Amino acid sequence: MPKTPGTSAPDRTLARRLAAAGAALLSAATMAAVLPGTAAAVERDTVTTHAGATTTQERDRIDAYWTPARMKLAGALVPEITPVPEDDDTPDDPRPLPADTPDPGAVWTHGGAVDRSVGRLFFTFSDGYDGSCTATVVAAPNRSTVVTAAHCLRGVGAPGADDTWNHNLYFVPGYRNGTKPLGGFSIRTAATSSRWDAVPAGTGSDQVAVAGYDTGLLVANRSADGRPVADVTGSQRIAFTPPTEGEFVHTFGYPKDRLNNPAARYTGSRMIHCAGPAHPGPTAPLLWGGACDMSHGASGGPHFAGFDPRTGTGTVVGVTTTTDELAGGPAGTLYATRLGDSAHRLYDWARTRAV
Repeated sequence: MPKTPGTSAPDRTLARRLAAAGAALLSAATMAAVLPGTAAAVERDTVTTHAGATTTQERDRIDAYWTPARMKLAGALVPEITPVPEDDDTPDDPRPLPADTPDPGAVWTHGGAVDRSVGRLFFTFSDGYDGSCTATVVAAPNRSTVVTAAHCLRGVGAPGADDTWNHNLYFVPGYRNGTKPLGGFSIRTAATSSRWDAVPAGTGSDQVAVAGYDTGLLVANRSADGRPVADVTGSQRIAFTPPTEGEFVHTFGYPKDRLNNPAARYTGSRMIHCAGPAHPGPTAPLLWGGACDMSHGASGGPHFAGFDPRTGTGTVVGVTTTTDELAGGPAGTLYATRLGDSAHRLYDWARTRAV
């Protein structure tokens, strides 16, 4: 997605190569076709799925593919010449963060359940370059359901075209400095709204996201010893409720801008935290966000309401979609697609899938 903290295929000049230049907002005709509540949206917003690693051989291949060096360089524009980033050794702090403490961006050092249930989501674009986003294990009957952003899974286009989907999907909960502290989980099935399918000519992933459809659900394969991912990581609550102006929200993600910009702060080595009141985007009112210095790589990361810093638990009410470049507002604002009816349909599909 253009101007977003993540990456998406096949929008090569927008997301995969992180070279977005400018994006038009929806025209009136396109808005009518994709905004929630219109007849077209009601008729067309269904679940589109894509099979991932369904055999033991494929799961083993993906697990072997994501080496420490490959994970550390996922998202580099020219990985062949990009130095492997050094580890981030910011000391852990066992003291809980005081409740409702604003935070525009810092390494999360306070542990808790969020340190296990949130992780880095890796993938390979159809051109062979690797990328990454952020994802979260959420409570579900199958204990295998993970939520992220749709643009972390695919680009806008016909779902049968294999190059619209990312490959080698691999979730590493608690990722830290190139390690897999809780193991890695290949993805059995991915799901997005059908709004990411073939849409009106000229419509890109940015426009579909602005219309509120940038949510993706994943069904993770079991661990090497046969356990569902939630049995390994725990899970977070999830809700599909309307946002409230000024609601205090905690956001987590794995931004990685410094791989391509030496002046940036983050290389994806550690999970970053932001917190503060949420407001709608001036030019994208369906997206809600607050002050946060995260960018590329944080896409798909959870926005928690009712987050308890002592336990690291909360309710996922949105996933990171974009920055102020697309949604407006002050510089350094990070916006989420709030989870509503479309996301609920995806969750209802994913939560009972067998693994």
